[in-house]
Amino acid sequence: MQQKHTREEKMAAFGRMLDVLDTLREKCPWDRKQTNESLRPNTIEETYELCDALMSNDTANICKELGDVLLHVGFYARIAEEQESFDIVDVCNTLVDKLIFRHPHVYHPSQVGAAEPKPLPYGENGEAGEVPFSQAKSAEQVLDNWEKIKQREKDGNKTVLGGVPKALPSVIKAYRIQEKACRVGFDWEERQDVWKKVREELDELQAELERDDKERSEQELGDFLFAVINAARLYKLNPDNALESTNQKFISRFNYIEQRSRELGIALTDMTLQQMDELWNEAKKRE
Repeated sequence: MQQKHTREEKMAAFGRMLDVLDTLREKCPWDRKQTNESLRPNTIEETYELCDALMSNDTANICKELGDVLLHVGFYARIAEEQESFDIVDVCNTLVDKLIFRHPHVYHPSQVGAAEPKPLPYGENGEAGEVPFSQAKSAEQVLDNWEKIKQREKDGNKTVLGGVPKALPSVIKAYRIQEKACRVGFDWEERQDVWKKVREELDELQAELERDDKERSEQELGDFLFAVINAARLYKLNPDNALESTNQKFISRFNYIEQRSRELGIALTDMTLQQMDELWNEAKKRE
């Protein structure tokens, strides 16, 4: 069983990480020359490695990859400190201020359900803004309140979809766009109604494919995928997790075909589709 650490041990470990980072930044030629621009690709890679560990529920690797991501957070803060922009304290305080501001049902219970809510403090300079929020007794109600609160924050989202990062992978971005739109009422009245839209988009895609219009076909493919993702959201399924699970399943089954082809002494390229299909079914039975 994992040892339970005290608050003091946690703070000491965080401080140790910062101390090591400071030392490396000063004494290691590689760490010393890094910039925001040079680190960015590595940060993306580390984030995906963490996602892989999470999908595999690999506890040891989750711990390791969380450390790598934390290193990057500290690194960017250290670079900003050198540029006299901000430091790790500002990063932490900005996060905490935001969390408190976005959880009035926890930190400002007297405001919940108020007909005329008072301005709530936000930020180290005490900026304030009206936050009309409702009683939040469920996760769904919390999300509804967040969308209202975020648009009233200093430097907050100016539009409903303004908070969707442009660099998100397309499947996740589509899900987040739909999720935010539904928070302001732009959604199907009954979730089963979405299937009519899915079928409509599939018919339009097939029609363009038959016309052999590549540009229009690609547009209709996007519309069809967007509709399928919308259906997944309405049925509370995560399309990105679902697709990645299928990716891993396909890799596992195809690797089995490749392994068996070597054992049978038949080159994969010399196998018939029927032979590969039989091995595919074997792989399915072994799961």
